[in-house]
Amino acid sequence: MTERKPPGVSFESFVDKQIRDAERRGEFAALSGAGKPFDPAAEAASYDENWWIKRKLAREGFSVLPPSLALRKEAEETLEAVAKAPSERIVRRLLTELNDKIRDMMFKPPPGPPLGLKPYDVDEIVRQWQENRT
Repeated sequence: MTERKPPGVSFESFVDKQIRDAERRGEFAALSGAGKPFDPAAEAASYDENWWIKRKLAREGFSVLPPSLALRKEAEETLEAVAKAPSERIVRRLLTELNDKIRDMMFKPPPGPPLGLKPYDVDEIVRQWQENRT
């Protein structure tokens, strides 16, 4: 809609004319949601002022977690990586890096839920790793 509203024409009739003209040109025929069922979840999400951000993040596969939950997830992934590590040196490096992050968060608590983690005993996990390899 690039035209200006002519003087003396009500805004409503001007907009209605623009819509009718666009329909005649077929500009509404190829819209992305045309012919698809109504999504009530999308409607419910529209009440949240950030609904579009959340939908975009979900579509792109992103997840935004509070720092403490993100570190818990990283701890789980690190322990899985430890189980598959090829050498003791790599196990120790992975656990040392994770423990540094846990200690840092313990001393500077972030907003969000409590961390609920403490540094791991590297020697104990290395011992378990060695047992699992034999």
